[in-house]
Amino acid sequence: MFKGSGVALVTPFNEDLTVNYKKMEELVDYHCENKTDALIILGTTGESSTLDDEEKEKIVKVVIEKNQKRLPIIVGAGSNDTKHAIELSKKYEQLGADGLLLVTPYYNKGNEDGIYKHYVSIADFVNIPIILYNVPGRTGVNLSVSLLKRLAKHKNIVGLKEASGDISYAAEVAREVPELLMYSGNDDITVPLMSLGAVGTISVLANIEPAVTHNIVECYLNGDVIESRRLQLKYNGLVKALFV
Repeated sequence: MFKGSGVALVTPFNEDLTVNYKKMEELVDYHCENKTDALIILGTTGESSTLDDEEKEKIVKVVIEKNQKRLPIIVGAGSNDTKHAIELSKKYEQLGADGLLLVTPYYNKGNEDGIYKHYVSIADFVNIPIILYNVPGRTGVNLSVSLLKRLAKHKNIVGLKEASGDISYAAEVAREVPELLMYSGNDDITVPLMSLGAVGTISVLANIEPAVTHNIVECYLNGDVIESRRLQLKYNGLVKALFV
């Protein structure tokens, strides 16, 4: 997939609440020019829950066309409706997505077998890599370590965006399921997760500080832990302000 800072790209809107596709193109150029390592579109920060399918498809087309293969593009295709998630995933693959981000099915709060079948059903229908998205604070469901071990056996399930905020859980995942590439889903603990083996972040902060977010990860991966930690602590105040 990618190592480094993947921006959880915002979806800009016009005053009349239509998507501002021109600004979206500008954001793609901005991130290509400012050290971002991957574009993650149609995630939580990208307003995926409030966009209709037509808007989503056009956003994917616009971003892929503007990007011109400069950066990997990972598209959020998650849903609590398995059939809908399969349809979206197939469409985004056909449009040229490099990978998919699939949030844990929400609201229904499925059991382990149900969630396993949900994810594997999607993974069976595509031929591009999948990053699972664990965010129990929003979905009401936490992906257990035993479930992740089962899911990681599928050839297309390669990563985990870990946004539980639970360091102990992340450590257990890193120990028990090392084959899954871990990405921090919380900007304030990117460095702690990298100390456990995470290879990068899917970042909200990168929308406004792309170079800094890239440097936090790059410095750590290059062995300059002190500088990485300094940047993490320096910008945690800004991270906190973003989520107030």
